[in-house]
Amino acid sequence: MEATVMHFRQGRHHQNTGQMIIKVADTADAAAKVIGKEVVWTSPAGAEIKGKISALHGRKGNVRAIFAEKGLPGQSLGQKIKVK
Repeated sequence: MEATVMHFRQGRHHQNTGQMIIKVADTADAAAKVIGKEVVWTSPAGAEIKGKISALHGRKGNVRAIFAEKGLPGQSLGQKIKVK
């Protein structure tokens, strides 16, 4: 399954690169089925960064993903990500 990286999770003053907002479905019910699954982003150089889907984000099919080892770079915004 593929999803799209939408945005960093951020607050008023800080941007958290370890947590990303990902669009996986059109409804919250469909997006709830992928909670707990692993996501993998592959860089243009071939390096893989792995994370885990943790929770829903809103009611439009977005989820939060946490990348524990390191966050995603800015070039990942708008690109496809694999959900396993």
